[in-house]
Amino acid sequence: MRAARLQEFSARERIADHAPAVRRRPPLRRGLSRQALVLLLLIAVAFGTALYMGVRHPYPTPQARQPVDPLRMTVVPLAPHGKVPGATDLERLYAASPAAQFRVGAEGIALPAARRTANFSDAQVITALTTAKDYLVRSSLYPEVLTGGQIRPVRVLLDPEQLDQFDRSFRQPAADGRHAPTGWLVRFDADRAELADRRIRVQGRLEAAEADASTLEVVTDHTFVYALRPAGAGERAAASLFTVRRELHFRFDRDDLRLRQAELVGSSLRAGPLSCAEDATGRLRPLLAGQAPEPGGPAGTDPYAPRARRRCAGRWRTARSLRCEPRQSASWGGSFDAEPSEPVDPGVPLEPGVPVEPGEPVAPAPPPVKPPKPRRTRLPRSPAPPARSVTSFISGSLLVRTWPA
Repeated sequence: MRAARLQEFSARERIADHAPAVRRRPPLRRGLSRQALVLLLLIAVAFGTALYMGVRHPYPTPQARQPVDPLRMTVVPLAPHGKVPGATDLERLYAASPAAQFRVGAEGIALPAARRTANFSDAQVITALTTAKDYLVRSSLYPEVLTGGQIRPVRVLLDPEQLDQFDRSFRQPAADGRHAPTGWLVRFDADRAELADRRIRVQGRLEAAEADASTLEVVTDHTFVYALRPAGAGERAAASLFTVRRELHFRFDRDDLRLRQAELVGSSLRAGPLSCAEDATGRLRPLLAGQAPEPGGPAGTDPYAPRARRRCAGRWRTARSLRCEPRQSASWGGSFDAEPSEPVDPGVPLEPGVPVEPGEPVAPAPPPVKPPKPRRTRLPRSPAPPARSVTSFISGSLLVRTWPA
């Protein structure tokens, strides 16, 4: 009855003058109250906001990470022409070499001015440079690493995807260009030599550049000079200098920058004085004061020569590969011979020379002839022929020359 749309007047109401006997009742409100409607509206707005933020959030979407390239390494021993010079006075020993102008320790690994790139900020570029410097300091200056006692200070700075290659290099060393411990760090044979001075002389440079929108690259080129003496000989024993030239190529993605770790994709090490007959894959076994290598070997080079001065000073001689035979040796304690294990391309052009066969006398070079001016003719484009290359060890570095086949 309460739901009826019509309602009959009462007896008191019927006494009054009412034409109709019934009256129409107002309809009952069936539905949600105003509070319920407001609550539903708030829930709908919150759900829509959450859905929008999930699709259009301000944070970068994580992209699939590219696989890390394995490290390619080159280890080149450098042998002296004669006996290795030595002295008990270390300052006098340094003063007689170009290392007298080098800085000591980490001060020689100076950071360049960091500038932001198109896709990386100043802070990210500085992080890449400082991480590369940390790797150089730990792998080239830490005494516990140089003596072969520890490798963890270097291992913790590597990208996790390179740890398998790193561990295999120390578990099963091999001269295959991928698994040489001396390609990862500097390590001497502790049974043969020890540090006579922990103030290692260093000089070099670092450069950072953007490879693509998600990758920064850092290239380092440093020369380290160590004072060594025979193991267990005491402080009165004569010490000698050992030179290591390292060129490293690092790669950093955004995860590496955030975690302060590096991808080492290229390593070139040239070290001496060493004997070419010794295996420099696992440890460096230096020739110490008064020692000399076996007679013979390729031409002399200068390990201190900067990259800008690496030029051929004589003729090329054919052996296993073309090498430069300079007219003059290095001025400090004899020059070095090189026995390359793999070619390295530091990007320096070679000057022309005259290739000859082994044992054949070298004739003087003919005067240069000016070639005739070529005519300008338009030819249809064709694919470039494959390039051939020869390697040459010049002024302490392996250089590669390419020309069309």
